Amino acid sequence: MEFICLIGTLAVILVLGFFFVIFFEAYRRRNNHQHIEVPAIFEDPNSLKQVPCPHVVDPASKYISLIIPAFNEEHRLPGALEETMIYLQQRASKDPSFSYEVVIIDDGSTDGTKRVAFEFVRKYTVDKVRVILLGRNHGKGEAIRKGMLHSRGELLLMLDADGATKITDLEKLENQIRAVAKKDGDSSGSDPSFRISDTPVVVFGSRAHLEEKALATRKWYRNFLMKGFHLVVLLAAGPGVRDTQCGFKMFTRAAARKLFSNVRLKRWCFDVELVFLCKWFRIPISEISVNWSEIPGSKVNLLSIPNMVWELLLMSVGYRIGLTITFGVLFMMIGHGGFGFFFTVVILLGSRLL
Repeated sequence: MEFICLIGTLAVILVLGFFFVIFFEAYRRRNNHQHIEVPAIFEDPNSLKQVPCPHVVDPASKYISLIIPAFNEEHRLPGALEETMIYLQQRASKDPSFSYEVVIIDDGSTDGTKRVAFEFVRKYTVDKVRVILLGRNHGKGEAIRKGMLHSRGELLLMLDADGATKITDLEKLENQIRAVAKKDGDSSGSDPSFRISDTPVVVFGSRAHLEEKALATRKWYRNFLMKGFHLVVLLAAGPGVRDTQCGFKMFTRAAARKLFSNVRLKRWCFDVELVFLCKWFRIPISEISVNWSEIPGSKVNLLSIPNMVWELLLMSVGYRIGLTITFGVLFMMIGHGGFGFFFTVVILLGSRLL
């Protein structure tokens, strides 16, 4: 009996110690220098002058901003960017009120991405194309957050550097945003002071209509892993969005200001956190089918999926118990492999009940 009591006491001490370390690490990370925002700077390659970036809290001075995160995209970026600029120029020539900017965020690339990006700045001027250099790799989520916070558009579109989605499809998202913004922000339809940027609205591009074809062409184990990931996404963020991971999303300025001032995940799962935050702040989300094609050279591989699951656990538990998302130590303690994945799903199921 004494032995059982001893084992029980040790177990309680270990559990309490486990949670103490988690909360201590969460507190430490929340209050250290890593959370201090470093001012973003644009560099003009012609004059070599460094200009402080505008901020999303400032009034919009462009109609639309296109935010492109780029990490080692020396080969895929030029074609996608040239197609994008041709579309924007043609639209601006037909509509003088259409103003735009393209913001490229170099997420610590080690190839010639920076050089390629600055070639476009020289070609189209720093007013049309701007480059933010992050110095080291932070992750796609952080790169997009940085770009969103320092853009000038009434509408802000995030898109991938590979050009997987047809740029002309931004008009589909734009029309949907206008329809929802008009309904929510100007029900009478006659308010002359109405600005689309003032109403928080989000529209996700969706590849859900292509799922059947994708399932037929993928390897069985990739389908199994993706279905499992979608299940975890459903548990973490709830229903409502079929395709959270498409890199083609549009935000009004009001929505971007609210969401990207609060998003915490820095890598692949920040999209799921955006869904969660939209529900948290009651920002309407719509999904619109887009023309998408797979481009060779994707940065996402099967080894990324465990890390994506860990991020979802971090988000789900962190929000539901009212703490900022600083539970990185939890993942190190959970470990990797099948048990870690099972434990993650169990915690997500439990957190959905909180």
